Parts: sequence; C-alpha cells; structure tokens
Amino acid sequence: MNAFDQNNKILVTGSAGFIGYYLSKRLLDIGCEVIGIDNLNDYYDVNLKHARLELLKPYNKFIFHKIDLVDKSEIDKLFVNEKFDIVVNLAAQAGVRYSITNSQAYISSNIIGFFNILEACRTNPVKHLVYASSSSVYGSNKKVPFEETDFVDHPVSLYAATKKSNELMAYTYSHLYKIPATGLRFFTVYGPMGRPDMAYFGFTDRYFKGEPIRIFNNGDFEHDLYRDFTYIDDIVEGIVRLLNNPPQKTEDSAAHTVFNIGNNKPEKLMTFIRTLEKALSNALGREVEFEKIFEPIKPGDVPATYASTDRLQNMVGFKPKTSIEDGLQKFADWYVEYYKVR
Repeated sequence: MNAFDQNNKILVTGSAGFIGYYLSKRLLDIGCEVIGIDNLNDYYDVNLKHARLELLKPYNKFIFHKIDLVDKSEIDKLFVNEKFDIVVNLAAQAGVRYSITNSQAYISSNIIGFFNILEACRTNPVKHLVYASSSSVYGSNKKVPFEETDFVDHPVSLYAATKKSNELMAYTYSHLYKIPATGLRFFTVYGPMGRPDMAYFGFTDRYFKGEPIRIFNNGDFEHDLYRDFTYIDDIVEGIVRLLNNPPQKTEDSAAHTVFNIGNNKPEKLMTFIRTLEKALSNALGREVEFEKIFEPIKPGDVPATYASTDRLQNMVGFKPKTSIEDGLQKFADWYVEYYKVR
C-alpha cells in the first residue's frame, strides 16, 4: 500500500452526489486539489445536491463545473485544461427500479458518459482511473459472500448491465491504452445527506408524511431480503486508500481490477427497518413505528447482497466496520435537523 500523495489533482465526477460529495470533502481535508463536475439533474431533489455543494464552496482547492458526461467536447476541454493525476468517476444514473421505466437515461450516462471519460483518459493520460461499479453486477447469484472472481454475466436489471459494461469497457481501455483502472462494487451505501431514492430515506420521508412504507418481501420474515448496508464513511475510506494504489499489469491481465466495498455483514431488511425506527425514536425523543404494507419483490431486485471484502483488506488493510446502529443514528439525527421535523 502506497502512502497518499496530497499533491494529486483529482477529478471527481458526480461531486454533488452522495458519495461524490463525501469523497470530495475528504480529499479536500487531506489537502488535495479537487475539480468536481455534475450535471445536477432532477432524478432526486436538486436542493440536496446544491446543499452538498455549498458545504464544499469554502475550500479554496475546490472548483466546480456544471458538466454532463454526455457532453464529450466539454469533457475533453476539461481534461486538456486541467491535466488530472487521478480521475474518480462516480457520476451515473443510479437506481435499479428506475432503470426499468427510464432506460435511455442509463445508456446515456452510464455507457456514453463513461466512454467519454475513458476516451479523455486515453488522450490525456492519468495515473489512475477509479470508477463506480455496483453490487448489482452479481445479479441473483446464490453463492455468498459475493467475491470479485464470481461469474457476473447474468444481470437482472439494465442498471446492473450498464455497470458490468463499465467494467468490460475499463478493462479494454486498460489493455489497449495502458490506463490503470479500478472498479468499485458498492454495496447499499447509506448515511446523512444520502440519496432520497434509497429505501431507508424513503421510509423516513413517508413516516413524516403520515404514509405507510412499502416493503417488497411478501411479508416473509423467515426468508427476508438481506442487504450488506455500508456506511458512507467506510465507502470513502476504502476509495481514498485505493486511489494511490493503481493496479499493475501482469502477464495474464491488464492493469485493471475490481473491489467490493461492503460491510461484510448482511442484515435482514426487517432488522434494518427496526433499527431505523429506534434511531428516529432516539432523535425525536418519542416512540416511532412505521405503518407497513408488504408487497411482492420488485423486478430487478435481488434476494441478498453480501460482500467478501478480503481483496480490499489484503490490498489496503481496511475493512468497513460501521454498525447499522451507529450509521442509522447519524442519519436520523441529520434528517431531523436538516428537515426540521419533530
């Protein structure tokens, strides 16, 4: 593991997003120069994206540009002008269920947009390209925990297919053009200032609106959905440790690898919900219980996500460790304060 070089100039795409904001802040705190780009689309509340950017504005080493990855000429111009050392591509159209009804957004952002980033790295060489993949690439794999060497050619959503495509594209560019590239398979990231389309955030919104929450597990508690919930600080720690450790080309492989970043401790969905109820009870000083409606599992959802983190731990000596009790309490405290609810 190499020590982190704070003199790096780093591009963070999706810097107004959940992970992009926290990563940018961490890099700025270290002393790096960070250029952030985001198209600020309205997939979820744009005000939250602006709120994240406001928290980055005081840093004199942070510059933000409103740019869409699909705009190849703007991306190329940015790379020529800035000469980045490291590129972290977190900008993407997220969400499994949304990909079923809005497929074009995924092809534009996740395929064409990522292609533009790869092309820019080809013509303006960088030390390391790090990009977001997803645990969704594992599809409905039955073997757990999921390991990076598992077969992942059966995606069950277009979102997952685009993320698998990103891994293939990055490998090809690494092979052809010697671009060191690392893909990160994130497992259900949560925390303060998170994405409102994520279940835990939506459950909380519905509670304060006086609406029931919908749980897509058929009410089958014995065979409940399992998720490897990963707190945002652990995600960022894993990324930062990997940035200065680009993969090396070998006789058998290009300079490309993928890592799981997950909690390595899957929780039943109902356990997660009860923990969220308790966290909100603590934040509000009164008892909270969601009204629940149970429905069948949705197309594209998978029954379990469970990350093996051995490869990450062996590479950089880090394993995510934040408990859902601690992580959800931080989220609940933030939510109550940010939205001024009681």
